[in-house]
Amino acid sequence: MNERIAESELILNSRGAVYHLDVRPEELAGTIITVGDPDRVPEVSKHFNRLESVHQHREFVTHTGYIGQKRITVVSTGIGTDNIDIVLNELDALANIDFTTRTIKPALTSLKIIRLGTSGALQEQVPVDSFVVSSHGLGLDNLMPWYLFENTPEEKALLSAFREQVLLRPGTASPSIFSAAKTLADKFTTGFHTGITVTCPGFYAPQGRALRGPLSHPQLLEQLTAFRHEPHYISNFEMETSGIYGLGRVLGHDCLSISAIVANRVRQEFSKDGAKAVDNLIKTSLEIIEKL
Repeated sequence: MNERIAESELILNSRGAVYHLDVRPEELAGTIITVGDPDRVPEVSKHFNRLESVHQHREFVTHTGYIGQKRITVVSTGIGTDNIDIVLNELDALANIDFTTRTIKPALTSLKIIRLGTSGALQEQVPVDSFVVSSHGLGLDNLMPWYLFENTPEEKALLSAFREQVLLRPGTASPSIFSAAKTLADKFTTGFHTGITVTCPGFYAPQGRALRGPLSHPQLLEQLTAFRHEPHYISNFEMETSGIYGLGRVLGHDCLSISAIVANRVRQEFSKDGAKAVDNLIKTSLEIIEKL
């Protein structure tokens, strides 16, 4: 039986839009770009031939429009997998829940969701201002243990190797791992590095940065950089990818995360023009996304 979803579980506002995003189902495209920074949304949509709708609520800014004949939505998520939990669930609700009857639609829609973000490299050969496609999102953030999911044999092997090589302090994290949608990743190859992306629950100590707070895991960077399993290695880390890949797995959407490298933690370098690197990533990616 397709049960009605209560008002307390799926919150709609006065115009019938999903609460956090303030978007109605007809205002969402089937291909979605996510960015962390709300100010980055217009940096993407300025390349649209036509802008169809603009919405903003809190840190969530959503623009839907066209590049040529391709309808695209770009939405800001803010920072962290707690926000990803909100955005991915509400994007799925817009596609797969009938807001009038509050029931799940009998025919489900699989969205294409592509993150264009920034990240720090963990390998010397991945320079600042380059682009990395995340083959996997490896989460140290603890969002996905709250959901039921199935890992592939490859993912289980990678996770087992990670637990053997990166000995986290008890109580810090329950690692999870999910792969990218191959149908999307295969489109982003020429000019892109590829590797496992670790998703951290914070920017400072969880990424090995010590200002005044002492680190409980001072060897984290070295252990992440040294990790190897067959052809796989950890190329970079950030704060959203594993949540996107994990919820994509749970909800049945094709997800990909692509990062502009603004820092190399091994070389201790930071981009001299991070905004230019992000703009180059946007333009390069849109040329591919238009053809999806």
